[in-house]
This record gives sequence, C-alpha cells and structure tokens, in this order.
Amino acid sequence: MELGSISRTYDGRVALRFEREFPQAPDTVWQVLTDPQRLREWFPVNADVDLTPGATVRFHLADDDLRRRVLPHGHTTSGTVLVVQTGKILEFMWDSDILHWELTPDGSGGCWLTLTHTTDDEDDAYAHGAGWHAGFEVFEAQLQGRPVDWSPSQRMVELAEHYRGPGA
Repeated sequence: MELGSISRTYDGRVALRFEREFPQAPDTVWQVLTDPQRLREWFPVNADVDLTPGATVRFHLADDDLRRRVLPHGHTTSGTVLVVQTGKILEFMWDSDILHWELTPDGSGGCWLTLTHTTDDEDDAYAHGAGWHAGFEVFEAQLQGRPVDWSPSQRMVELAEHYRGPGA
C-alpha cells in the first residue's frame, strides 16, 4: 500500500494526504467509513460520530500504550462535524486538526477515497501517517471480507519509520 504524502497548505499548515482506490461502490465504502461498528475496527481510536454538521465528535481510547501515541493529552478528546454529504464527503475537526474524507466514483463501479488530515505541526503529520496507513490496511481488509490476522497497533509501530520527517 502506498505511503501518504505531506505538503503545506496555503496558510502554512501541514496536509497529510492518502488516496486509495477500491473496487466497491462509494455507498459501500461510505458504510465502512461511517458505520459505528465498522469504524471501531479500523479507526485509530473509538469515535462517537453523529453525522450532523455542528455535532460534537468524541474520541476515546482505553489502551494506555496506544493512547500515549495517539491521544497524548488524555483518554478523551473532541471535535466537531463540519460537512456531511452522504456517500461523498465527511469532514470534521479533531481538536484543531481537520479530517476531510472524500469519495469519488472511478467510472467503473468502484471509487477513490481521499483522506486529507490537516494539522499545525509537521511532526504530528508524520506521526499520524503511520496510524492512518495501518488503519487503511484494516479498512481494505473489511471491504474485501478478509480477517485481520495482524495487530494494527503493531503495524503502526512498524510503519512509523517510513513516516518520520527528514532528519528524524
């Protein structure tokens, strides 16, 4: 699976971007992206997401080791749902970060899923890269109906070296 890319936004923030192609229709991919039960299996923390713009999103994690890497300031953080276009776009804030998910039909019945995670700090972007990458591996397995016979958190640790910034 390809690594995510990192770039600067017009206002100096850092954007981590992943593009993944799936043979499944956008509606099927949307279900894995938003269904609470399926979301718990691949998203890096437990997220309570109400798909209503303006709603509060709560992120929480019980695993202390993983929590220190993903939620260094505590077990729970929050955000706000910004945009929902069912089957197409989901955007929400996670603390001050913005996560923008977009589904685009590929013309053959499948779709492209693009995640752009915008943050203030380049080191944070590199740290999130390994987590999203590992999550997308589980996401893909769900869509293919394959069992996840590996540890996503261990995979995240393995991928971390690929996402370290220059000179790290």
